[in-house]
Amino acid sequence: MSTTPVTPLELFGIDALLSEEERDIAATVRRFVDERLRPRIAEWFESGTIAREIAREAGALGLLGMHLKGYDCAGTSAVAYGLACMELEAGDSGLRSLVSVQGSLSMYSIHRWGSEEQKRHWLPRLASGEAIGCFGLTEPDFGSNPAGMRTSAKRDGGDWVLNGSKMWITNGSIADVATVWAQTEEGVRGFLVPAGTPGFTANAIHRKLSLRASVTSELVLDDVRLPADAMLPEARGLSGPLSCLNEARFGITFGALGAARDCLEQTIDYVRHREVFDRPLAAYQLTQQKLADMTLELGKGMLLALHLGRMKDAGTLRHQQVSLGKLNSVREAIAIARECRTLLGASGITLEYSPLRHANNLESVLTYEGTSEMHLLVIGEQVTGVGAFRG
Repeated sequence: MSTTPVTPLELFGIDALLSEEERDIAATVRRFVDERLRPRIAEWFESGTIAREIAREAGALGLLGMHLKGYDCAGTSAVAYGLACMELEAGDSGLRSLVSVQGSLSMYSIHRWGSEEQKRHWLPRLASGEAIGCFGLTEPDFGSNPAGMRTSAKRDGGDWVLNGSKMWITNGSIADVATVWAQTEEGVRGFLVPAGTPGFTANAIHRKLSLRASVTSELVLDDVRLPADAMLPEARGLSGPLSCLNEARFGITFGALGAARDCLEQTIDYVRHREVFDRPLAAYQLTQQKLADMTLELGKGMLLALHLGRMKDAGTLRHQQVSLGKLNSVREAIAIARECRTLLGASGITLEYSPLRHANNLESVLTYEGTSEMHLLVIGEQVTGVGAFRG
């Protein structure tokens, strides 16, 4: 007995939970990925590069800073932004990283904490993709504990002088402006550092096994002198950079599910046509058990992501709840990618199929914007009332 197959998210009736505008945005981004990006992803992954013009194309579609309002930003809903992240990461985590670092970290830091002059100067250029931004918080010795950062900014007359280094910075060596966080006598403050500023260098990191279709860099600041108006005036303390990270984590909640969906859809198509012992691989009970379990986890993750998105649009979402989404989506997505690879057999280790590429990428997504361990502790503190970060 056979029936007409449906996709995993069709089985959950996800489209019925979306508005017509949200469905249209998702479909537009999916076409962009399928037509402009997917044919080149394997090449970029293998060569460890990505075409810079992708930023301009994403800007032309309104994807850069799309959930921000004003300054030539699209001003869409949080759910629409999440769906765009899902479609981008269905192509590759590197594509979603480029867009989310640009919008949720670089642009959001300026939009939320910058002066009116900083917003008008940078945001329209970043929204169009004419300029690329990056976000310098993580340091070689301080990732999960940003309060320990060693990068410093000291006043010298009317200027600021910055010294230090940042590590694992997406877009770093192709960025036109970096938001750099540094310790000052007033606590942690943010600074906009244009590319080409004397003493500021960005070195690309090579030989990566993950996020290869993405630019990752080290930022070095050696007596970088900035005018007073380079500081983000509204950001004081760690609440500034952490608020930006929360925006990026929200996008990952949807994005990682895009990688999982792509793995599952490719694998379902493969097992329906691959014959083993004169029967389609899809006809075996063990195959169907794997596919059913993965479908269930993908659908549950999508329902959680949509719920969090509606809460964000309503203004009720707390950062601890974003930890639920980021932890669940990435953990389940990487499990789905690995399981899909098993069903693809030897074919699964090639770039002809996406699951192992997605699995490699998700190893990075599992770590950045808060490791899974840190999100577990955030959730644990919420349900017990006891903080265990230093336990």
